[in-house]
Amino acid sequence: MPEEIKPIQEHARPMRGRGSRRGRPSSDATDNAGAGKPENEITEKVVYINRSAKVVKGGRRFSFSALLVVGDRRGRVGLGLGKAGEVADAIRKGGEIARQNMVRISLKGATVPHEVVSNFDGARVLLRPASPGTGIIAGKTVRAVLESAGIRDVLSKSLGSKNAANVAKATLGALQQLRLRDDIYRGRGLALRTKTEAAVTA
Repeated sequence: MPEEIKPIQEHARPMRGRGSRRGRPSSDATDNAGAGKPENEITEKVVYINRSAKVVKGGRRFSFSALLVVGDRRGRVGLGLGKAGEVADAIRKGGEIARQNMVRISLKGATVPHEVVSNFDGARVLLRPASPGTGIIAGKTVRAVLESAGIRDVLSKSLGSKNAANVAKATLGALQQLRLRDDIYRGRGLALRTKTEAAVTA
């Protein structure tokens, strides 16, 4: 009696390397995660965390300071420096101080209305307007302040000290110097002329 030939069952081998990532959201889910957030939500960024040590009888006692920048990406931005014995407490204090010190700045669309230079101690920051699509050409400290303020196209250069606190304060000082043409005319009591009126006068 001929023996029955049993079909060979192929067992699937486990995939090595990068398989399906469980528990990790896809890129589409990540992009759509912030779709439901309100537009006027205040963002918070940690610019720099510093650790200092004090030598005491029993050893060294550490304390932390955190520099934070907050903004609503619509022309309001603030800086805060928090100090505490723990990093989390320093960040929390810095965020509270930054929210209390928020100021409004003048923007022209997604860029700055004119060129400006600001100094703070050894730091010197230059900001220049840029055409749409340029992006933020800046270092990490200047970029954090500009992004929180809502600027998307700008050219910048840090010309002095690299101290994060001084650079951030110089950048905020430069933003506070910005003025729109309408505000300048209004402050001088002049009537704002349109482009057609200026061309006819010329």
